[in-house]
Amino acid sequence: MAVKQQKKVIISCAVTGAIHTPSLSPYFPATPDQIVQQAVDAYHAGAAILHIHARNQEGKPVGDFETFGYILSAIKKRCPNAVIGITTGGANGMSTEERFSVIDYFKPEMASANGGSMNFSYHKLLNGVEHTKYDWEREYVTRTYDNVFKNTFKDIEYCLKTMVASGTLPEYEVFDLGQLNNLAYFKKEGLLPDPIYIQFVPGVMGGYPASNENVMYLIDQAKKLLGDNIQYSTVAPGRRMFRIATFMALNGGNVRVGMEDSLYIKPNGELAQDCAAQVIKIKHILECLDFEIANADEAREMLKLKGASKVSF
Repeated sequence: MAVKQQKKVIISCAVTGAIHTPSLSPYFPATPDQIVQQAVDAYHAGAAILHIHARNQEGKPVGDFETFGYILSAIKKRCPNAVIGITTGGANGMSTEERFSVIDYFKPEMASANGGSMNFSYHKLLNGVEHTKYDWEREYVTRTYDNVFKNTFKDIEYCLKTMVASGTLPEYEVFDLGQLNNLAYFKKEGLLPDPIYIQFVPGVMGGYPASNENVMYLIDQAKKLLGDNIQYSTVAPGRRMFRIATFMALNGGNVRVGMEDSLYIKPNGELAQDCAAQVIKIKHILECLDFEIANADEAREMLKLKGASKVSF
């Protein structure tokens, strides 16, 4: 009897993000060279996809082409076969144009595409940190208490059209149920390229709470609104990252780890020493559950990506 081929699981690593600040962990990849090194190590540890934000020498999130180009080119030079995706979420305070300009300029294989506007607060992130390493950190996080993460229908349409023109696959970051309805609208408009790839994002203050029940509900609703052939993963923030990521794999999805999502290696507060340690842990968990891990070429095939030779960095 022939054995049914099991779908392989893609491991993504979100290296640095735009939320955590350098004072939260001595291991956090804050500078461009640290981001590059941790991305390279995560790839060699088993991550097929590297999700990249840019930061300057003080660890502050930035969106300028020079810094982004340095980071992207350095990673590609050292890991020429890695799938490199970039953010359009940018950082709080960036304009819509600034966030999206990197797509047309760098034409990556993948990029995040946010599903809608929302309150997005992490204003208590530095509570308990008496002295910050850099002056910018405390104001950067506390101002999010009065922050709306703006992604209007006009913004989303512009983002999608830019990605289609650049041959870039959107990763739809979904923070709440209404954002699935937004994507359903754009599917009817013919603006969602195939395949539809969703990153469910539970646990953000302003979005839906992180629980198995909520994740299952969002998967079910996504399939009803967007079709059973969607592919998906999860951005699992905080100390329970590995538990939620594993739950996603058990329910037909892919997984994402990295210090954008969590600074920890254990829920008791033990800090991860690098992103590669998180990749190694989730890979071990998945292999213990008899999952096979997709390499970069297999991830490209599963997501119908254009290939590393067709990016502009």
